[in-house]
Amino acid sequence: MLRGLTTVRFHASDLAAAKRWYTELLGVEPYFERPGYAEFRIGDYRHELGLVDSAFVQNLGKHGGAGAGPSGAVVYWHVDDVHAAVERALGLGAEINETAREFGAGFVGASVLDPFGNVLGLMQNQHYLEVLATRTGEGVPYGAGD
Repeated sequence: MLRGLTTVRFHASDLAAAKRWYTELLGVEPYFERPGYAEFRIGDYRHELGLVDSAFVQNLGKHGGAGAGPSGAVVYWHVDDVHAAVERALGLGAEINETAREFGAGFVGASVLDPFGNVLGLMQNQHYLEVLATRTGEGVPYGAGD
């Protein structure tokens, strides 16, 4: 039934500032924009990270609005080095949400709060690399060559 991640949506009360912040963090400009929304394509599978102006969240159903603090699912994006990715985000104004820890052999994760209150999960994930290796021949499974 579930075939893969399509779009992760974050809310921001200052969409222009959020676009600048994510452009700096990701190193790419949004590929799609319309009033109140910007979307980036990122990573090996060109997943979509969408930013929506918080002024529009009342139109997004029961889960569209933000609560009193971070809530909902944490989406972890694969990174090659969790510690370096966390430091980069912190250097751009993010705050630690979940310190880096090993979830098991080959899985190290952390999360930060972006300056707009969204949780951004970061993870070194051996399964991601294994799948990438079988699909592209470019990925190297975690721990290979150690």
